[in-house]
Amino acid sequence: MTQVVVDKNESFEAALKRFNKKVQEDRILSEVRRRRFFEPASVERKKKKAAKRRKSLKETMRNEERD
Repeated sequence: MTQVVVDKNESFEAALKRFNKKVQEDRILSEVRRRRFFEPASVERKKKKAAKRRKSLKETMRNEERD
């Protein structure tokens, strides 16, 4: 769980800004959006496989550019 300790002389806006930054760093909102609707295991596997394929393709393209 994300927490931000507010100092005595810190404004609400500054504390809110730090909290929002912390939430983005922890990727909480993206996780909530991802879990908003149920996905069957088969769909989840397909997405992971496609992401692996994209990552692999990207790495091979980088390697070819270097050579």
